[in-house]
Amino acid sequence: MARWRVGVDSGGTFTDVCLFDEDSGRVEVWKVSSTPDDPSRGIAQGVEEGMRRVAPEAGDKPGAPVSYFGHGTTVATNALIQHRGVRTGLVTTDGFRDLLEIGRQKRPDLYDMQADKPPVLVARDLRQEVPERVRHDGTVETALDEAAMRAAAVALREAGVKAVAVSFLYGFIRPEHEQRAVEILREEMPEAFISAGHEIAPEFREYERLSTVVLNAYLGPVMRRYIENLVPRLEGLGMTATPHLTQSNGGVISFAAAAGLPVRTVLSGPSTGVVGAQVIGKLAGFEDLITFDMGGTSTDVALLQGGQCRLTSEAVVHGYPIKAPMLDIHTVGAGGGSIAHVDAGGLLKVGPRSCGAFPGPVCYDKGSTEPATTDANVVLQTLNPTHLLGGRMAIRQDLAKQAVGRLAEQLGLGLMETAQGILSVVTANMARAIRVISVQRGHDPRDFTLMAFGGGGPLYAARLAKELDMKRVLVPRNPGILCAMGLLLTDLRADFAATKLLPLAPASVPEIAEGFDTLAARAEDWFAHEEIAAGNRQLTRTADMRYKGQNYELAVALPDGPVTEATLDALASGFADLHRQRYGFVAEGELVQVVTLRLEATGFVQKATLTRHPEAGPDATAARIGERPVWFPEAGDFVPTPIYSRDELKPGNRFAGPAIVEQMDTTTVVPPGMTACVDPYLNLILEVAA
Repeated sequence: MARWRVGVDSGGTFTDVCLFDEDSGRVEVWKVSSTPDDPSRGIAQGVEEGMRRVAPEAGDKPGAPVSYFGHGTTVATNALIQHRGVRTGLVTTDGFRDLLEIGRQKRPDLYDMQADKPPVLVARDLRQEVPERVRHDGTVETALDEAAMRAAAVALREAGVKAVAVSFLYGFIRPEHEQRAVEILREEMPEAFISAGHEIAPEFREYERLSTVVLNAYLGPVMRRYIENLVPRLEGLGMTATPHLTQSNGGVISFAAAAGLPVRTVLSGPSTGVVGAQVIGKLAGFEDLITFDMGGTSTDVALLQGGQCRLTSEAVVHGYPIKAPMLDIHTVGAGGGSIAHVDAGGLLKVGPRSCGAFPGPVCYDKGSTEPATTDANVVLQTLNPTHLLGGRMAIRQDLAKQAVGRLAEQLGLGLMETAQGILSVVTANMARAIRVISVQRGHDPRDFTLMAFGGGGPLYAARLAKELDMKRVLVPRNPGILCAMGLLLTDLRADFAATKLLPLAPASVPEIAEGFDTLAARAEDWFAHEEIAAGNRQLTRTADMRYKGQNYELAVALPDGPVTEATLDALASGFADLHRQRYGFVAEGELVQVVTLRLEATGFVQKATLTRHPEAGPDATAARIGERPVWFPEAGDFVPTPIYSRDELKPGNRFAGPAIVEQMDTTTVVPPGMTACVDPYLNLILEVAA
């Protein structure tokens, strides 16, 4: 019986399944509607249906041939967006209960006096203060008052909280007080989910650390319940492979680790798409990429330079600061389900509200009456006007026309102008997101290739590239399930950090070396726990650095080998180069500080391999399956447009726009003025015609 590696990406609208045969290298894909009420049900359904297609010989145990199971999920993200975490309590240093609410006193928008901050996740009456104080140098000024700590635990238990966050002022320097507080909480509240700052985010900046540990507690029971539902479903399919979940940093961890660190999974789904893009882009010969992942609910973009995506140690996700390693991914509320509407000023707006998997766009005929971007594409016939998912899902163009038509009447425009207007607004929103990760960080998007994936990415990629003056678009062979495929291309990964505020000077060498040795010992324990063989282990060191008095740091890579004065010279040079690239200058003579030491531990695992196919010549006629009129803004009218089957396109095939390429998981639009060719890995390369 063949052995299959399975990756599943559970999104807000669809659940994508990628299946890889370890023996033959065959790749199969499957897609089912997500089940928001219980995502584990949709995952199990997708795995079962996909495996029955590729391994019918498994009979009533379709999961038995699965040798590896990787999973990316939006469970934590959606619980955060919708504020559906659990009732959470907080224990903190006496006098600091309101830090969670005060934050950094920054408005979300500097000039918007009415801007709302996101709701505080712990009500004030559930924030308990206890006497304790550790100074910045680690000396104990006030010992933990254990009687007060026990009283706080009892009060939270009686208030009915399901999770508790513990974050003391300098717990990251000296964790003994937090450790004892956790022991008392476990004695008084054995059923509660407990998170401590020194375990979740052992770094300086008290507000960001506090926010992170509160989020971890708030989401913990949600993630634990989700995993407890999913595991028996997978076991019921006969699966014996150890399941893994994606982290925001692009690596995977065990389900048990994810249950304790849900805050590390808030970008679980999008991160694997970036991992897949890294691998496919390198094979295709394009390592400078801007990834464009458009799903049903949101769009995620990231910048890869030299084949690598920047890793950030801190980000704001849906209004909440998180101190955790994550790929530098920027998200906007624009997807296939984003709803178009007219605002109070009479202007057309699209998103961020989405129709989701149910009821979905109007054309799904599930009861929705508000037009989504998918409906606009169906009206323009860039999407097939009769069916999606390779014929598995029938759609109603007439309903889409009625919904867009009602919007057109409000705007005083024609049907086609309104539908095209919806797409133009969405394209502008996505272009703005890409400028955030490129232009605003010193990168010219024209120097990059746009890599489009997700169910909606290839639909908009050519228009988006034109908006940004980019000349090339890369569409992978299976763009709609690239996030699922990325799960089969990634490794086990863990990140460790320790704040050490030190000057970049020879006297700091011993303390920097000792700090990395301590992190390395923690990494070795993790390798042993995950049973990673010695030959499959890799450690990567970086240091967060800044000029003294600066409020933001840059992550600088350390060279391999012992930490010496030569290491400091390399750090100084790397910091100057990064500072010049990011901010445009170097402050000669200013004192440089090392702020936080970081260690990335990677455990290499067997991964899927992509097959190179032989050249078949430029003639793409055999892949042409029909023609339909498609509305293009360049013509201002419907244009007879050839339709190509992605499954039939071969390496070397070439054709010119206008053209539409259809496949089960997405549709690619090749507008007039662009050409398309297929590379040896079956990627579709779109370029501006010479």
